[in-house]
Amino acid sequence: MSRAFKTLDDMGDVSGKRVLVREDLNVPMADGAVTDDTRLRAAVPTVGELADRGAIVLVLAHFGRPKGQPDPAMSLALVTKPFSQVLGRPVRYIDWEGDAEAVATLQPGDIALLENTRFFGGEERNDAGVVARFAELGDLYVNDAFSAAHRAHASTAGLARALPAFAGRQMEAELDALDKALGQPEHPVAAVVGGAKVSTKLDVLKHLVGRVDHLIIGGGMANTFLAARGVDVGKSLCEHDLVGTANAIFDAADAAGCTIHLPYDVVVAKEFAANPPSLRTCNVHEVAADEMILDIGPAASEALADVLKTCRTLVWNGPLGAFETKPFDTATMALAHTVAALTKEGSLVSVAGGGDTVAALNQAGVAGDMTFVSTAGGAFLEWMEGKELPGVAALTH
Repeated sequence: MSRAFKTLDDMGDVSGKRVLVREDLNVPMADGAVTDDTRLRAAVPTVGELADRGAIVLVLAHFGRPKGQPDPAMSLALVTKPFSQVLGRPVRYIDWEGDAEAVATLQPGDIALLENTRFFGGEERNDAGVVARFAELGDLYVNDAFSAAHRAHASTAGLARALPAFAGRQMEAELDALDKALGQPEHPVAAVVGGAKVSTKLDVLKHLVGRVDHLIIGGGMANTFLAARGVDVGKSLCEHDLVGTANAIFDAADAAGCTIHLPYDVVVAKEFAANPPSLRTCNVHEVAADEMILDIGPAASEALADVLKTCRTLVWNGPLGAFETKPFDTATMALAHTVAALTKEGSLVSVAGGGDTVAALNQAGVAGDMTFVSTAGGAFLEWMEGKELPGVAALTH
């Protein structure tokens, strides 16, 4: 396929060349141990391939928010050993003090992890001096950190313009999947957008109604749309001040030929707790004043499954209900299993992203059955909003 960006396949002979590779190694840690190594594992294909091809691999990454000052608690020295274990190869840690001399001692095939890029105050401002400081260490640049692509930082957008730039394997997979989902998707296209508040996903909803055939709204934000349709949602989470905005989205969807799907049966309770005694399922028009909607009901869940069976592409961001608390995970789990089955049989291209969505897919045990699961949070959301991502745009200059 023709792409607007170059990949590792376009790099030619890299033996002995110093390749700066931007990865996202911002992993959660507790008591000195990595508690989730997903991001470390995502870096393995690119770093391993370049080392195998004889490059001197210099990994750039940020870690935490040190605010432009060195902070031992946010040193990538803490991540070097876990990263080495996941890679199954030695990884050398290089501090910014005397880094040029240390890099000069590396041999083809060696891998080194440079110190936290955010120890420089100019990293987040894409300062020209910091870009030059990084660039002098390398001959080529690879961006493999889609999750940091919505930031125009020195180690993302800046370096891509200072050195010959390429997309790493993780970045390549992410961009190809996103293109299939919303760039040049096979129709009909469905989008599932869930979450607590409409206000956090307004731009996403406005963008999607012009791009998809079916917009499925779940989570707390569905209550705002139900309220806009005249439904009394009781004491459910609802942004009543955004009812006018919800109506404008309904109008835009009508004009674009996009069907918005809202639940017509819901699971309600008088208190938000696991398996509360007041739990019941009812029609949306039967929600009592002292009840709150916490999940969509089985009939609505089944109807969504029927919609997805007619679709060829799905993009999913956000759960349908308060999935962290049982039994309000029922609809989200059911949807996850439906999507997994349709994807496995080859009738649906499914792209999911965002922290809650990934957590829900893992909870359902079907993350591996999706066409693609994005580990990016903010970057995935901004992409769904139709915004240009600086780190990606810089690769296509």
